[in-house]
Amino acid sequence: MNTIPIRTTVVGSYPLPGWLEFAFQNLDNFGRADIEEMIEDAVIVAVHDQTAAGLDVITDGEQTRLDFNLSFYGYINGIEQNDTETRKFGPPAHDQRGRNNIVGDLIAPNGLGVVKEFLRLKKLAPEGPTLKASIPGPYTLSGRLLPNEKYKDRYAITEALLGAGCTEITVDEPSMSCYAYKEDTKRFAGIFNRTVKPVVGKCNLSTHLCFGNFKGHSVGYRSIKPMLPDFLDLDVNEIHIEMANREFAEIELLKPFAEKMNIAVGIIDVKNYYIETVDDVVERIQRCLKYIPAEKLSVAPDCGLSQTARWASKQKLINMVRGAKKVRESL
Repeated sequence: MNTIPIRTTVVGSYPLPGWLEFAFQNLDNFGRADIEEMIEDAVIVAVHDQTAAGLDVITDGEQTRLDFNLSFYGYINGIEQNDTETRKFGPPAHDQRGRNNIVGDLIAPNGLGVVKEFLRLKKLAPEGPTLKASIPGPYTLSGRLLPNEKYKDRYAITEALLGAGCTEITVDEPSMSCYAYKEDTKRFAGIFNRTVKPVVGKCNLSTHLCFGNFKGHSVGYRSIKPMLPDFLDLDVNEIHIEMANREFAEIELLKPFAEKMNIAVGIIDVKNYYIETVDDVVERIQRCLKYIPAEKLSVAPDCGLSQTARWASKQKLINMVRGAKKVRESL
């Protein structure tokens, strides 16, 4: 159970400031000290917006990552970028994202950089909010790696990544929820649980399950039903599930999850520029409370906010916190 009923949290990412995106496109003009200064400044901005909104749990906004998971491939040995497998033109979709050939053994000798990110957050964040780190899980990471003779399919690639250091506090696995309708969900649960085994019981371990968000587009079959019952066996303290963009369809299916773990419900739609009002948030939380006790409920955006403009992200978080506090005070 949470120490705070109806805890307010986020998945991980936050919009990059415009100046940081420009700098990333012109890194040759900056020295290492300049880049570290920019990253710290960007984290300060992300922390400011989250604390100003009043969140109980904050992150560094993943300000060092150009992409939710693509940035991690720079830490993995044995791969090289492949620009020939992606579609170049037409409407934006997941098949336009970068891919990599496997050219050697998959290893990450220096980890995936998340510890350094978290230590920076600890240095820059004020006292008060809980600090959270997020990292994509091995099955999600495997999706941008092309099979070869040694690693013949996505599962073989995933098994190799398990030994590369994917054991952080919040393991983000949208690929598992996207493809639960057609893949072996027991196998998913087994992969996930082996990944997190070293940290189980040592932290507030959570995972995030959504249906994809690339430039506002989903990628998977948007249903919780295929995840049951096997995802109930995920060895986590909390599971975060996208609901707002799905108009709270299948909300009743959150009840069996709540019987085994805490639930962070996505009540803010990151794919929509409608700014949820405080009253919207209150109504959505009250719907959740029919299936989840207040002490086991957290509220958050559906997904990370990296694909949502900062002006909208700020107000969405502000209203989410205000709505949560309003319901909390009425309990």
